[in-house]
Amino acid sequence: MSQHPDDDAAAAFDDIVDTETDRDPDLAVIEAGSRTLRTGAPLDAPTETAARPRTPQEAEALRAVEADLATRWGETKMEPSKDRIAALMDILGEPQRAYPAIHITGTNGKTSTARMIETLLRAFELRTGRYTSPHVESVTERISLDGEPISVERFVATHADVKPYADMVDASQPYRLSFFEMLTAMAYAAFADAPVDVAVVEVGLGGEWDATNVIDGQVAVVTPIGLDHTDKLGSTPGEIAVEKSGIIKRGATAVIAQQPADAATTLLKRAVEVDATVAREGMEFGVTHREVAVGGQMLTLRGLGGEYEQVYLPLHGAHQAHNAAVALAAVEAFFGIGSTQPGRLLDLDTVRGAFAAVTSPGRLEVVRRSPTVVLDAAHNPHGALAAAAAVQEAFGFSHLVGVIGASADKDVRGVLEAFEPIMAEVVVTANTSFRAMDADALAALAVEVFGADRVQVEPRLDDALEAAITLAEEEGEYAGAGVLVFGSVITVGEARLLLGRK
Repeated sequence: MSQHPDDDAAAAFDDIVDTETDRDPDLAVIEAGSRTLRTGAPLDAPTETAARPRTPQEAEALRAVEADLATRWGETKMEPSKDRIAALMDILGEPQRAYPAIHITGTNGKTSTARMIETLLRAFELRTGRYTSPHVESVTERISLDGEPISVERFVATHADVKPYADMVDASQPYRLSFFEMLTAMAYAAFADAPVDVAVVEVGLGGEWDATNVIDGQVAVVTPIGLDHTDKLGSTPGEIAVEKSGIIKRGATAVIAQQPADAATTLLKRAVEVDATVAREGMEFGVTHREVAVGGQMLTLRGLGGEYEQVYLPLHGAHQAHNAAVALAAVEAFFGIGSTQPGRLLDLDTVRGAFAAVTSPGRLEVVRRSPTVVLDAAHNPHGALAAAAAVQEAFGFSHLVGVIGASADKDVRGVLEAFEPIMAEVVVTANTSFRAMDADALAALAVEVFGADRVQVEPRLDDALEAAITLAEEEGEYAGAGVLVFGSVITVGEARLLLGRK
């Protein structure tokens, strides 16, 4: 009796993981999955891809860097101190002061907003550096130059340049530099070495005590604040805003998205304390009009200098329109529009061209057709509600199957409750991160929200994707069946590779 092809694929998956014993296990599983899952016909690959090793030597060097970074504190460990990163910046010659910066915090929308800001700046012929987290596929994605992830060669070389100085700081401090602190130092060093004209920097967690906050952004952006990381940042938006307001520096311009009342009060109080100029969504800027368009939406944005009409954004959802308004205001503020240059507009054709070119992997990203498979990194209730509304508006699925793999430290019930009204059923799984919620524990929550007859459990993500696609395909009488993968950036990143999106 011959072995089933899927059995061969599963065996190959395990073999690849087992042979990559010297590599970060999460990355090994992601790469193994991308080579073994049967996926049908994925869409064409995007223009921006994660950097890949060009030679076996580069692959080995990258594994060595990943192994070194893996010995450090993980990103979930937070200690309210910037002593280590400040010491490293000092010994490196303060590279973060070699260029102006736009610094971004908030609960949801940071990465999409950062990518929009970067695209706008590049359209005006500025050389950019972008630092975002977490990554979707490869750690090299976190550091971008001119809109492209840093090359493996440059990533490895930057680590080699920074590591001797990091070792000196490690020896002088009570605790070693963390994983995130090392990557932040590498980003700032890479930007100075390039050199860039402007850095677009997303905080890792919070703001005041975040490692990125050794930089003084002349523009500080605060995207919508909701409840996330409540064990570390606070239990209300107002409490969380205290930590996030720390990126607003003296004399800067604070570009503030629409916020809960208590968060807005906290942010405005901080701006007054440091004599920062304030631009508020709904007051100084905002979305004047939006309508759904093929592949995205058509917007009229009111910026700090005036209105920008007929702006096409190839991203779905009202939340992305608001992110676009924030990004536009941030770039206007960077160029002095609205304060030193009232009444001036950015070139409309350049703005239109930039927004039309924006991408945001893993944010309502379509990675397959027949049936349509959509990925979204929503992992807290605030983001999930926005994503659910956007799915209904943009896709109009008649039968939607969810695939969820979540982190154990998140409000998973809240995420499930946000998506339950738009989903026919959900397949529960787990990603490969050590932070992942056990599939059975997640299934128990899902049953409470969806009911037992609407929940299926597949502990492996590749099996979960196959199960969800099969469920969608079985709904032959429905013209609009689809699959939505959600719950974690890691789940989305692994699914992206498993479905051939490279």
